[in-house]
Amino acid sequence: MNMQALMKQAQKLQKDMLAAKDEIDNTLFIGENSLVKVTMKGTREITKVEINAEDSLDKEDIEMLQDMILVAVNEALSKIDKITEEKMGKYGNAMPGLF
Repeated sequence: MNMQALMKQAQKLQKDMLAAKDEIDNTLFIGENSLVKVTMKGTREITKVEINAEDSLDKEDIEMLQDMILVAVNEALSKIDKITEEKMGKYGNAMPGLF
């Protein structure tokens, strides 16, 4: 394979990687449970936290609510990691040490 073809292939790979990363960054991921719904961008920026207003919370319930928010955030982060691995993992073999 000549150098020009190799450079062209590397440029295409870079373009494809940037497109996949951009798609992930602009996707909304939701983590939710019975009390809390957290929406995050693929950049891991939380864009919305919703608390189920049907359940009235006492002071004792605040600790449970905090735990539920933690679980919802971690669920959304897990979804981001899964999609990132699906979309970007294939590029990791092409350029070791990049991710």
